Amino acid sequence: MNIKAAYDIEHVSSTSKIDHELWPLDEINPKAARFPCCLVWTPLPVVSWLAPFIGHVGICREDGVSLDFSGSNLVNVDEFAVGAVARYLQLDRKQCCFPPNLSGHTCKQGYQHSEFGTAMTWDDALQLSNRQFEHRTYNIFTCNSHSFVANCLNRLCYGGSMSWNMTNVAALILFKGHWVNSTSIIRSFLPFTVVACLGLLIVGWPFLIGLFSLSFLLLGWYLLGTYCVKGLLEC
Repeated sequence: MNIKAAYDIEHVSSTSKIDHELWPLDEINPKAARFPCCLVWTPLPVVSWLAPFIGHVGICREDGVSLDFSGSNLVNVDEFAVGAVARYLQLDRKQCCFPPNLSGHTCKQGYQHSEFGTAMTWDDALQLSNRQFEHRTYNIFTCNSHSFVANCLNRLCYGGSMSWNMTNVAALILFKGHWVNSTSIIRSFLPFTVVACLGLLIVGWPFLIGLFSLSFLLLGWYLLGTYCVKGLLEC
């Protein structure tokens, strides 16, 4: 009985410590470019003109400052690489695993999570991924901004998953993200609309059919990655 009581006290103490670290976040403030614990997205020049759902992704610290991998050995801090944030998705820190030790994992993948690399706080996880990607070579297909965000989510074991990759990160922000404002919607879709209209006027319907076929092909490539073998497309 004494052993059980001691265990209960220790467990409650440990849980309280972890809960205490999850202090309230500030409000999301797009004007100040502050998105606490959010995934953030913005369209890419040229690429988004052909496929408006493809863009550049980052992840934000608890104070709302963004981090994004935008080039070899380069992780931007508080300077989103290709423009203002257009979409965001705030994540729930309670769905993360912050183990104080191996026996303190709240996820079901304790050993795998420990081997990959754990963190005590949200910001700690982002900082560790930052250090790792400061020594990575950028590749738009296999090691890009989505890969950096996926690395952060795997380090957090967000949602109890260690299978985050660049494609299911894209799907998450695509289907669950929120637009910052109406201007962001226009900024994301206007170039695509202009390209489609010009192509239709100059070339005709074959151009429009080809453009939409390319867009759906790229969309299929993004979504297919959700079901790929883990690590196939990861950095």
